[in-house]
Amino acid sequence: MSDPSSALAAPSTRESRKPKPAPQPSFAERWLAPRNLIVALITTILVVGQWQYSILGGYEVLAICLGTAVATELALSLFLRGHVPNVQSAYVSGISATLLTKTAAGVWWPLFAVPALSIASKYVLAYKGRHLWNPTNFGVCCMVLVAPSSVTVLSHEFGNSLGTNLTIWSMGFVIAWRAKVIHLTFTYLAAFSALSWVRAAILGTAFATESAPITGPMYQLFLFFMITDPRTVVSKRKWQVVTVLAISVVEMLFRLANDFELPGSAYVSNPPAMYALAVVGPIAMFIDLATKKPAPAKAV
Repeated sequence: MSDPSSALAAPSTRESRKPKPAPQPSFAERWLAPRNLIVALITTILVVGQWQYSILGGYEVLAICLGTAVATELALSLFLRGHVPNVQSAYVSGISATLLTKTAAGVWWPLFAVPALSIASKYVLAYKGRHLWNPTNFGVCCMVLVAPSSVTVLSHEFGNSLGTNLTIWSMGFVIAWRAKVIHLTFTYLAAFSALSWVRAAILGTAFATESAPITGPMYQLFLFFMITDPRTVVSKRKWQVVTVLAISVVEMLFRLANDFELPGSAYVSNPPAMYALAVVGPIAMFIDLATKKPAPAKAV
């Protein structure tokens, strides 16, 4: 005969084996999440850039790029996945496209094409459920490559205001630290500086001349949003660093090719950093996904 006390104890034992609910993040943790900080920084860059330097050329540019990005995200997610997506990623892509895309006078179609291509690349150019290109990087590079007479990239329009750069860089470093990818930002900065010395020695120019672009707005977006994009960064820390170093070297080669006017170099002259990422990043991501072992099944 079974012991009645053991039967009474059984339910409490079963209850104790139930997994405890995960602790809910605090209000501060939710608002300081990397995704929210990225939205805050990209918005700050836009607001400060427009307020100080009128970089947009009109708020209709913002409306077109941001509206196209969000609309494309909603349409593709509903059609292909059957659910309404979180549009934070589309917001970041739309603002980035707004900041980076500069069109010839009277030309409007690239303002629709860049954000649409950027968002569509996440759904089409994917492998094992992960997109291979940073979305905005892909959209901008495609447009500059196929329509260089109609589209160019934001370069020096922010000027060299110390206050503006300190604000943007401080927020960027905080975001990279919170997202645990600050090692990639520092790796790229170190590699860019070292390779600027190499370029200066080869070309006979000043180091300051070769390193100056790093303070521009395109490189700020590149440093804090593109090479550190969690969805397109390889999984292992060692290979993350190797990938960033490879991007830095390819960028230097693109810039040198343009300096020496080698055949075909004009195609990767503007912007060389983004083209380097567009070439190296997807290759590294594909290799990482192809060689990654599937996670072991959990015991039932």
